[in-house]
Amino acid sequence: MKPWPYARWIAHRGAGLQAPENTLAAFKLGAHKGFRMFECDAKLSADGVVFLMHDATLERTTNGQGLAGDWAWPELAALDAGSWHSPAYAGEPVGRLRDVARWLLSRGLMLNIEMKPTAGQEIETGAQVAREAAQLWADASIWPLLTSFQTASLEAAARIAPHLPRGLLLSEWRDDVFEVLSQHRHSALICQHELWTHARTQEAARRGIWRLSYTVNDPAVADRLWQWGHEALITDAIDVFHPQQAD
Repeated sequence: MKPWPYARWIAHRGAGLQAPENTLAAFKLGAHKGFRMFECDAKLSADGVVFLMHDATLERTTNGQGLAGDWAWPELAALDAGSWHSPAYAGEPVGRLRDVARWLLSRGLMLNIEMKPTAGQEIETGAQVAREAAQLWADASIWPLLTSFQTASLEAAARIAPHLPRGLLLSEWRDDVFEVLSQHRHSALICQHELWTHARTQEAARRGIWRLSYTVNDPAVADRLWQWGHEALITDAIDVFHPQQAD
């Protein structure tokens, strides 16, 4: 197995639940709490810009309406992505990968980019995320980790930037997962933490696959996964865990 080059604690969507998810403000708060690596969700705007948002639609995390991928970037950039969370973040804009990447890179921080395509845009999203990531991190010593539940997005990313490490996300176990990882040369398997057993963890290690879990907020769960040899854990609980203790 290749050595794990990243931080071992990863702040989910920037700062878990403590700031508006996937905004630059969230990454700033997560960094203030001591996190050195972050997870974000990336999708494509109607005009091909990679922006950060988990949901397919705008209503939950912005003052917009409808399918996020139907909006052009100038329209998305004008939305309020902070007020839903709390008045302190009113007016916080939607995050854009380019802006977040530059901020992280200037501080030596790391990123896991989950490709979260609008339905029907799996290939285009994977390709454009990989293209932008390869450009933005061209001079970096540590590349971003690209992940997705969508194998089509991962395969498209591999065609554009095969040097960028990739990981498959699972919310349900699939018995052919190790064959899929081997066939497509993915480096990591990121599972909902309850899917991992000791035997599955050992098999992943035997095959040289990095093992990650989401979303780990319980110290007892974290301790078990560390004991099993996990490379990294993704958490919302940025005030519970002290990331420097695991690195």
